[in-house]
Amino acid sequence: RLARLVGVPLYVVHVMSEDALKQVAEARVMGQRVIGEPVASGLSLHEDVLWGANWTQAAQYVMSPPIRGSQHRKALKQALAGGVLQLVATDHASFNSTQKAVGRDDFRLIPNGVHGLEERMHIVWEEMVNSGLITPMDFVRVTSSAAAQIFNMYPRKGRIAAGSDADVIVFDPNREHVLSAASHHHNNDLNIYEGRRIQGYVETTISRGRVVWQHGQLNVEPGSGRFVPLPLHGPLFDGLPKPGSARQESGFCRTSDPV
Repeated sequence: RLARLVGVPLYVVHVMSEDALKQVAEARVMGQRVIGEPVASGLSLHEDVLWGANWTQAAQYVMSPPIRGSQHRKALKQALAGGVLQLVATDHASFNSTQKAVGRDDFRLIPNGVHGLEERMHIVWEEMVNSGLITPMDFVRVTSSAAAQIFNMYPRKGRIAAGSDADVIVFDPNREHVLSAASHHHNNDLNIYEGRRIQGYVETTISRGRVVWQHGQLNVEPGSGRFVPLPLHGPLFDGLPKPGSARQESGFCRTSDPV
């Protein structure tokens, strides 16, 4: 409502519940520029993991907003497939078992967050493409091109074309593998997707034309990254009145709207 009052787009992070999803959907129906972002853990995990008898295992799933039940998970996936939610993130905040144990006697002290950066592409493919909810082209949109457009990096990012950065993955849709702390590359002795079998695997990653991941090996050097500026007032602002403009003052953003 504040975004509507001011007349600006709104990016809603970590949409984890059906209730939050409905707020995003209602705002979009009213014509607001609202982006909804679910995270990989919310699309694939069930809240039962938080109630396991093994404290160390259960604590690794503590995050905010919390992981929800199957009704919410189903609603989030349907909304992502239907375009009500636009892209998938991870809220990557990796803590090992020793760090999580700080809150053993007081759950409020458990470091908040889960990992997911390495698993995001695989989880989205398994939950959304292998399930038949979206196409491989939709997969590209919700994992790559939509983010580039929303954050005003397009067409430098999010597109394979002359003049764009050569950021590409080679994805094998048939290769099966198991997600595990024993094989992941996080500096963590836990994996929230432990034992999950996935069909679909990122074989090769190319960054700016350079192969940085292939055959299970990472090939990068410190300092090889490049800062990517995010210019203000990207495409989401197109057509919106500028602050203090006559159009805005004339009632485009009505001060009578409830906040």
